[in-house]
Amino acid sequence: MDAAVADGQDDATLHGGAVRDERGRRGLITRDAAGAPLKEPVTDKGLSLDGTSGFAQTDGPVLSTQSSYTVAAWVRIDPEADGTVTALSQSATGNRSAEKSSPFSLSYDAAGDGRWSMRVVSDDRATHEVTSPRPSPRGVWTHVAGVHDVSTQQVSLYVNGVLQGTTAAGAGWDANGPLQIGRALHGGEYTDYLRGSIDEPVVWGRALTTTEVQNEARTMVNGTHAAVELVADFSAARANGTSIEDTTSGYGKSLSLEGGAAVAEGRIVLDGVDDAATAAGPLVDDTGSFTVTTRVELDEQALLTKDVGFIGQVLGQRSADGSSWGLWFEYVGTETVLDEETMEEIQVPVGLWHFGRLTTDGTFSSVTSEQVVRLDGAARLTGVHDSVDGTISLYIGYSRQGVAKAFTAEAGSGGFAVGKAFAGGEWKHFLPARITELRLWSGAMASSAQIDTEVGV
Repeated sequence: MDAAVADGQDDATLHGGAVRDERGRRGLITRDAAGAPLKEPVTDKGLSLDGTSGFAQTDGPVLSTQSSYTVAAWVRIDPEADGTVTALSQSATGNRSAEKSSPFSLSYDAAGDGRWSMRVVSDDRATHEVTSPRPSPRGVWTHVAGVHDVSTQQVSLYVNGVLQGTTAAGAGWDANGPLQIGRALHGGEYTDYLRGSIDEPVVWGRALTTTEVQNEARTMVNGTHAAVELVADFSAARANGTSIEDTTSGYGKSLSLEGGAAVAEGRIVLDGVDDAATAAGPLVDDTGSFTVTTRVELDEQALLTKDVGFIGQVLGQRSADGSSWGLWFEYVGTETVLDEETMEEIQVPVGLWHFGRLTTDGTFSSVTSEQVVRLDGAARLTGVHDSVDGTISLYIGYSRQGVAKAFTAEAGSGGFAVGKAFAGGEWKHFLPARITELRLWSGAMASSAQIDTEVGV
């Protein structure tokens, strides 16, 4: 792995079961830092680790750990990982290697409830640790960062650009050993081998501010385009019986049709009664930045049989008591229009598109379409969650609807569903619709221009 600095002294060498693969968090890079299109797109590479022998390390120290420093990385914990696993640490040398553990370790508790922590060992051998207040899911990209500030003798932890906590750190000491990517040193023995993927590991020889950590978590390519990694791609055109395989992203998920759902004329057909499609999740980190898009056409005749106020979910990821987030349709009434074929007046359903969460009391925490919409064809819907700003945005086509809305993310329980939602202890909100495709990216697309170029029509 190459270092960002030009001298090459901080390059990391891969060892054991560590390999580079084409699942890098920056995804398919199509533009340069100035915003100009690249002649040849570049597929970002990540570091895949096996959890037993795989790691990467530098030839020597990259940080003076008795001074202030910041460490950060994008990490994807394998669902089968167990025990404590460490993304970044630095080794000690000489007697210090036996006396103390790594001076810092940015770790995930895969044996417990899945919380991130930043632990430091001070010069008096005391351990100081700050832990995230809530779990983070496995199998998805999450940005984590630890900041050690010697001026205040404190250590802080950030997850997805959001400060999780700060605690006393004591006085630092100089470990003088190599940076470790994917393991840590404890009592002279290397352990905590990470099973999963790491990308964009970065260290600074100073304490970054919250704003600087947030900018790192945004992973911008240029002023209008953020780096996004395609993590799920389900196209009805690739259906095989009752399964739609994701053969594009490299993450290998599949969408299973349920009830009487079927694929016809290149679309998933849902009757709004019991038809749906599901995938084992989570597909994205609910509390992280992500972008989701779909092309959907609602069944007008079926909607006319529903009561005004009917709510149906196009797609979404569930939480323990409802939806963590989703794209929704709300039926608000009918309009009288002239049928151009019969030249007779007819009633057609109208409604609102939502992106957000249907809360347990039946109300929305969402951003909606700017006006009531007629259902006169397929609609391209795109939802963007920006964890750094704490907002959600809805796009119809590549036109953003209103302004971004403040949103408090809720960690989900994993399941991903199309055409239905979990609420009140049961599956409901079945939507009569025809869906051509859906895709999800890790990362918040940064502009209408990026929606236009990345998502398409």
